[in-house]
Amino acid sequence: MARTTFYITTPIYYPSDDLHVGHAYTTVAADALARFHRLRGEEVFFLTGTDEHGQKIERRAAAAGLAPAPFVEGIVAGIRSLWEQLGISHDGFLRTTEERHARAVQEVFRTLRDRGDIYKASYEGWYCTPCEAFWLPSKLVDGNCPDCGRPVERLREESYFFRLSRYQKRLLAHLEEHPDFVQPPSRRNEMLNFVRQGLEDLSISRTSFSWGIPVPDDPDHVIYVWFDALLNYLSGIGYPDEGFRHWWPAQLHLVGKEIVRFHAVIWPCILMALDLPLPERVYGHGWLLMGDTKMSKSRGNTVDPRQLIQRYGRDALRYFLLREVPFGSDGAYSEEALVRRTNVDLANDLGNLLSRTTAMIERFAGGVIPPGGADPGGLARLSEEVTGEVTRALEGLELSGALTAVWRLVARANKLIEERSPWALAKAGDPALDPLLYSLAETLRVTAVLLAPFLMDTPGRILEQLGSPAAPAWADAAWGGLVPGTRIRRGAPLFPRLVPDPAGPQHPAAVPAAPPEEVSLEEFQRLDLRIATVREASQVAGADRLLRLSLALDGEVRTVVAGIAAAYRPEDLVGRQVLFLANLRPARIRGVTSQGMILAASGSDGPRLLSPDRDVPDGTRVR
Repeated sequence: MARTTFYITTPIYYPSDDLHVGHAYTTVAADALARFHRLRGEEVFFLTGTDEHGQKIERRAAAAGLAPAPFVEGIVAGIRSLWEQLGISHDGFLRTTEERHARAVQEVFRTLRDRGDIYKASYEGWYCTPCEAFWLPSKLVDGNCPDCGRPVERLREESYFFRLSRYQKRLLAHLEEHPDFVQPPSRRNEMLNFVRQGLEDLSISRTSFSWGIPVPDDPDHVIYVWFDALLNYLSGIGYPDEGFRHWWPAQLHLVGKEIVRFHAVIWPCILMALDLPLPERVYGHGWLLMGDTKMSKSRGNTVDPRQLIQRYGRDALRYFLLREVPFGSDGAYSEEALVRRTNVDLANDLGNLLSRTTAMIERFAGGVIPPGGADPGGLARLSEEVTGEVTRALEGLELSGALTAVWRLVARANKLIEERSPWALAKAGDPALDPLLYSLAETLRVTAVLLAPFLMDTPGRILEQLGSPAAPAWADAAWGGLVPGTRIRRGAPLFPRLVPDPAGPQHPAAVPAAPPEEVSLEEFQRLDLRIATVREASQVAGADRLLRLSLALDGEVRTVVAGIAAAYRPEDLVGRQVLFLANLRPARIRGVTSQGMILAASGSDGPRLLSPDRDVPDGTRVR
């Protein structure tokens, strides 16, 4: 019988300081995968937590004038709060200072010591405190830690050792026989080379500090932080109580590439010594880089994800992290790229598709989903193809590729509006209009389902506007789920366009306006406000923000230049009625004489044109 449980983990984070956006990247990726498997009806356990022991924490706490426990308490609370803000759906949060974890670690220690896999001896070697790792002299780079580049210390002390070398051949055989065990392939090759060079027994206790889990029956020693930390994957699901086997082995350990060695070498050897099955896959993703440098608290080049959430919203941040970088590779982080992704993909492509579709259903179909029929433009066929592609991509941990596939569907729907001109079909009474509007709305519903693993708020907002607010399952991505006759509920734009804020980074900033000056009725009546129909629309040469419109106005045609190109495509405006100020003094703008002004509401998402709720004769006065 096929297994229906899915156990996924992140690394447990070191609370020596607040987390940065690189940590959020790992956790958001794990959350998207956990949500995908839940949507497919699987029983999921998603574990994360904090790694709170070790010499580095002890030293940082001392420098702050605190004991280690109160030092980490506030940082851990901040981590929990961050995951809540990002919508992280973890099923377990394990702190290594919890009694349940200490009990599991000491049980493993006793078991392996009794089996002869742990022994006591003296140790001397080069130790990197920030990385909590010992290194052979041959592994040092210019005398420094090969991982972080910082100085190492020469330590000599009595220690307990784990017989890592005993499991070298068995681990090598597993790596060679299970090519998917360590992924992506570049990490697997690194681990193969590392193991082939030979494994030495691992020092797993310390006497030089006290902040850790005591060695059973030898309290002068505390257990090495990495031996302690790796066991969270067992203690977090109830080990040593027998119920842990419901979840073990894990399907996926998701980690940054810098700690793959601990998870692909030390961890499987511990499990072999315990006679436990190995996890199915260890995946070491790439780094978020600032310029060409790894984002790191020690380098001081980090970005606080809480500020990004406040500035742009959690869905914009989640989308950027999961779409911008091919998963497994290094990728550059910049706030400019986040703004660009939000404006182009989320505001323009997805947001405008929903806004245009619901507006046309409201205007041309009385605000209810019309009946379907044929498959205009092949949207149903493409939807089925994209759903399969997204499913395969998520199964293969290709998160960016999955979102790229979703946007193929969004792009095709936007293109179909341009090709079929629904406003022209409406004017002609063409029966092809209803199937077209249905297909556009159904495309949005399918898109909302496919986005459910990635975004927290947007899928529900799309479904609510389509009159279909039920929480989706993955099977709901099948075409045809939208019921004709359902009344839509148009809402606010999904993603306001981000505009430069002169006071700081780019974000949608609301600036209070001064109270308007009062005018008399006579002054208002001097304005000649009319309804006009857009007959032609085009971009003004050399001006990204400007459109040139030809307006039909009671037997004459007026030319108007309008700064609405960021919010409207020229082809979407043809046939639309607008509110027009007819007696504005003409002005020369970019070589074009503008003979009036169209009126629009000004919002955080840009201009929104004003139109009558039903067609009226061109030139009708507005009073």
